[in-house]
Amino acid sequence: MMRYLLSIGLVFALLAPLSAAELYVSPNGDDANPGTRDKPLATLAGARDAVRKLRGATARPTTQPATPVTVYLAGGRYFITRTVELDARDGGAEGSEVVYRALPGQTPILVGGPQIKNFVPHKDKILKADLAGQGWKKPEFRQLLCDSKRQVQARYPNYDPADPVAGGWAYVDGPETPMYATPPTDSPRHLVYKPQDQRTWADASTGEVFIFPRYNWWNNIVPIASDDRAKRTLTLGRNASYAIRPGDRYYVQGLLEELDAPGEWHLDRKSAVLYYWPAQPIEQCSVTAPAVDTILRVSGAAHVVFQGLTLECSEESAIVMRDCRDCRVAGCTIRQAGWYNGSGVSIIGRSTRCGVVGCDISHVGSAGVTLHGGDRPTLSGGANYADNNYIHHTGVYYKQGSGVAMHGVGHRASHNLIHDCPRFAVLFGGNNLVIEYNRCRHLSLETADTGAFYTGGRDWISSRGTVIRHNFIHDVIGFGLEKGKWTSPHYSWGVYLDDNAGGVDVVGNIIARAWRAGVHLHNGRDNLIENNIIIDCELQQFECNGWTDKHSYWINHLPSMIKGYESVASQPAWKNMRNMDLHPSKAVQPDGKIMTGNRFVRNILYWHKPQSKLYSLRTVPFAKYESDYNVIHHFALPLGIGGLKAKDPAAQWEEWTKMGFEKHSVIADPLFVDADKDDYRLKADSPALKLGFKPIPVEKIGPYAHPLRASWPIVEAPGARERMRK
Repeated sequence: MMRYLLSIGLVFALLAPLSAAELYVSPNGDDANPGTRDKPLATLAGARDAVRKLRGATARPTTQPATPVTVYLAGGRYFITRTVELDARDGGAEGSEVVYRALPGQTPILVGGPQIKNFVPHKDKILKADLAGQGWKKPEFRQLLCDSKRQVQARYPNYDPADPVAGGWAYVDGPETPMYATPPTDSPRHLVYKPQDQRTWADASTGEVFIFPRYNWWNNIVPIASDDRAKRTLTLGRNASYAIRPGDRYYVQGLLEELDAPGEWHLDRKSAVLYYWPAQPIEQCSVTAPAVDTILRVSGAAHVVFQGLTLECSEESAIVMRDCRDCRVAGCTIRQAGWYNGSGVSIIGRSTRCGVVGCDISHVGSAGVTLHGGDRPTLSGGANYADNNYIHHTGVYYKQGSGVAMHGVGHRASHNLIHDCPRFAVLFGGNNLVIEYNRCRHLSLETADTGAFYTGGRDWISSRGTVIRHNFIHDVIGFGLEKGKWTSPHYSWGVYLDDNAGGVDVVGNIIARAWRAGVHLHNGRDNLIENNIIIDCELQQFECNGWTDKHSYWINHLPSMIKGYESVASQPAWKNMRNMDLHPSKAVQPDGKIMTGNRFVRNILYWHKPQSKLYSLRTVPFAKYESDYNVIHHFALPLGIGGLKAKDPAAQWEEWTKMGFEKHSVIADPLFVDADKDDYRLKADSPALKLGFKPIPVEKIGPYAHPLRASWPIVEAPGARERMRK
């Protein structure tokens, strides 16, 4: 009997580490407390240390049993002045995760900096606060928040809230220069301003220029070195990405003299004094600024979960996971976080099976979610994912900032709602990526030569194996300089496969109201465009633009394409990749054209505008191109096709079909349920179904109800859609 009891005791002793443990944290707690509900800890760092003591402080293999721990955070604001760091010691194992989560029914807010207090009058309505006296040693922050909302750094011209895209800019002086000309006067470091924009700053070198140089692809924020008033020229402290051209839009910030409007602020870094003109009485406003780059950083850990937390006010990404496994950010709200390189959540390094699920992410400096990982030579997938998120108003500071950015192998972006991005909804580069069931709208609001989903593949192998399926994309706007005038909509596509991107499947998507076309292939090969519905694009519905072997892009990029191809072509994992048997040096056809192997089949094209074309197909080797089984409806108007010999749109369709294309295609109404309300489901007698078109599962597109959703139902924030309705 005694032996039996000893055995039972031993079993319970062995199982004890697997029993769940709970710790509690409250803004009113104390890290000297035991972390119970009645005596909570005060900080996340204190909770992390308590977890280490509870579970042992050594790194633990993910297969070794460990104590499941849940750390509950009570509601309130946690002002974090040092990044909370977790490493391999702080992880869990399968079935025994370490979870940091909100106490049910409460909202803990992690603020990446302290409150700033003790404001005193400075001049007129401008106040000032001595930061050195509040513990700031060398303040360098680039953002200021009042009640969880970013304020405007003092600037010229002033920010225009009524027109946040086209308003509030100055423009570089000088005669218009053609976009692709390269005059000897080009300079990426000198900005000539107009006479009306000359200012009288005491020291211009404390300021910086926010500018979209030349192509309007993205912006730079560049320090000013000097101001030559006689020549009306700002010399910058470093080069912009491209030459600064007449007409480029910019503003100047970081100068106290420009603090002249409610909501503006200026930081004097030398004296550690903050100047601020509050838009409301200062005693009614909680003022904060980032003291940390990142609020939560996890390195080399496994099975860590952050759930139901709200994060704001970080200089870089709010949450960073590097070299992690099976970690999640679930049901969190991330807002007003990140400067130029700051995303909501960044999963980077060699991370695998880490995800961002059910989160609301908005007003971030760069991307909403960034996913990296995987190994290209072996095509070993990182399997990181962004699922069921609501992401909007990205790219506050970096206008390349997307909803989701994926780089590497084997990641997934699914069931997300993304809107109001300055450039892309999804930026991707890598292999075997999956982009599915996303709803993306009102995109490319501030840039040109852009798309909702974008990749560039100048190494020949980028994006091969990627699948884009069952997404609903609409209102891809674009904004750019056209004949000396800034205009919108402008130069945007729905799906944009740029610069040789090949081997991508674009299947079962709905794309409505993209400016140039629903899909654009730019010298790409081996792409499948099938079973898509393309609606009311402005210039044409589908577009291909190829190169010849004489094109500078081909000549300049061929060495990198050969290098990329040869780096993987002999790898076993690549043997099953589509058409990888063709070396880039052998890609040029007898006529000098390159983009072969593309298939455009079983698509529905439906548009109203009389002058809009069906296709634009330039420098395409038609002998190795397929277009068939499509349903085409232009309301009995001509079916124009750019790139053919015939100049009359009415004759272009005849020329096209005589070349052997569209043998089984039909010109007919596809019979949507209600196109006027963006309901593109097909009626039972649709002619598309007879051609093998597979109904798109629209009911599965977008976010879905789930216990880990940060909010439900989702209430969509106002933005471009609402401005366009006025």
